[in-house]
Order: sequence, then structure tokens, then C-alpha cells
Amino acid sequence: MTEVISVKFKPDGRAYFFDPAGINAKVGDLVVVETSKGIECATVSEAVKAVEDASIVKPLKKVLRLADAIDKRKVEENRKKAADAFTLCEKKVLERGLDMKLVDAEYTFDGTKVLFYFTSDGRVDFRELVKDLAASLHTRIELRQIGVRDEAKMLGGLGICGQPFCCARFLDDFQPVSIKMAKEQGLSLNPTKISGSCGRLMCCLKYEQEAYEYLNSITPPVGSLVKTSGGNGVVVDENPLTGILYVRIGEDAAPIKIHRSEVKLLSRGKNKKPVAEEAADS
Repeated sequence: MTEVISVKFKPDGRAYFFDPAGINAKVGDLVVVETSKGIECATVSEAVKAVEDASIVKPLKKVLRLADAIDKRKVEENRKKAADAFTLCEKKVLERGLDMKLVDAEYTFDGTKVLFYFTSDGRVDFRELVKDLAASLHTRIELRQIGVRDEAKMLGGLGICGQPFCCARFLDDFQPVSIKMAKEQGLSLNPTKISGSCGRLMCCLKYEQEAYEYLNSITPPVGSLVKTSGGNGVVVDENPLTGILYVRIGEDAAPIKIHRSEVKLLSRGKNKKPVAEEAADS
């Protein structure tokens, strides 16, 4: 076990482990840390705790100190300078007619470099833009192209559920999401209903996927032949979450409502493949 402290460099960013180096910082405290890019200021997201050695990448960088009044003032100054740099960059992008959308700007803690984040449908030749910015800001310039999901994470907003974006609240990393997940969860495949504000499939489709995979595996799908206390029938509708099935016993009979635990599966799906054959094939 190794003692670590978790910090975030951005409110919506991922958490990183650092060596607390004897510093007992509380959640929300600003700390100055050593990174591969130099000295940075970060916010403590989790206090000192012990974690398994396998969950960390060694060697751990150290927390240098708690941020003092000078450090905090520098962070605030960098934020103001970044806002001004953002406005300047937007103006230069328009002047040069570049096909790019500026998303954010930030200064490094020591103020020696400013990073600009942007989105674009293709590659952008921003060499002249970098020269313009360097001449105006008198510091090192870095432009970084990001995806639309990263843009949504940076800017934040409200999803169709009425809640703030998951990516801006608690997601550290983006997980792959596929249209298959929407199908297995019985959702409409209308892109406008299963896509987030970023235009990509909603991240929340991933959350319940394992539960739906399990529930679908124990729930007879539509078209299955099942045995009930009233005789054999065909499943005409099902709800994996509640386990409720609607089974028609006889061609002209109205479907009966019954729980999946009260039936025995004889064959699965529209092809009426016997369960015994399925077991033999697998």
C-alpha cells in the first residue's frame, strides 16, 4: 500500500495521484505540485489515503507545498490573463479566416506558456496565428485541437435530462459508446434522442449496459415460446427492468401479464430455437 493524495488541475478534469510528502492537505485546498511539465497549482479532490501499489504509476511526483497567498494571487492573475488571451485569439482567428472554433485558453502556473484549445472539422494551418499571438502576448504559444466531447466537458451545460453534463461533473475519462447499447436498452434509435449536446452518443448509455446485458439474458425476448401455468404461449412484449412479460396463449386470446420468474423458456426468439439446442451449440 502507498499513501497518495488526489488532485485536479481543472474542476472538470481527471484526478491524479501525487506523493503527499508529509503535507496533510484537505479537500478543496490549493497545493503546488511537481509535474512532468513543470510546477503547477492544483486543487485537492481527495485527502491522503492508502491505495494498492498496482493502482499507481511510479515514481509518484511530489506535492511541494500548500499554496500561499502569493500562489493564489498568481492563479487568479493567470485566469484574468487567459480571458484576455482568449479574446485576442478569437479576433486573430477571424482576421485570418481560419476554420476553427476556439474553446478555452489557459496559462501555465509560472506564466511562461499559454495554451489554446480549439475544435475543427479538419486540419488547420495555424502557424501564422501562432506568430501573431506570440508577438502580442510575448510568451510561448501552444494550440491544441480537441474533440467535440472534450469541448462539451470544458464548457459544460445541461443535458436533455435536465442535469449538468456528466462529463463536466464527474467523468474522468470518456468510455466507448455504441449504437448496440441503445438497441439492447430498447431505446429509440433516433439520433436526436440518444445523442448528447456534443452530437455523440450519450455517455449515460454506458452506465446501465452491464445491467441490461444481464437482464436481457434472463428475460425471454419477444417471439419466445414459454410454458406458463395456463399452458404454452408466445411472448408478445417484455420489460427487462421489471421482468414483466405479456404472453399470448392461443392465437385469438388476449395476452396475459406474467413475471419472467413464473414461466419456463422453451425456445428463444422468433426462430423458435429449442433451449436444449442452444445449450448444445454453445
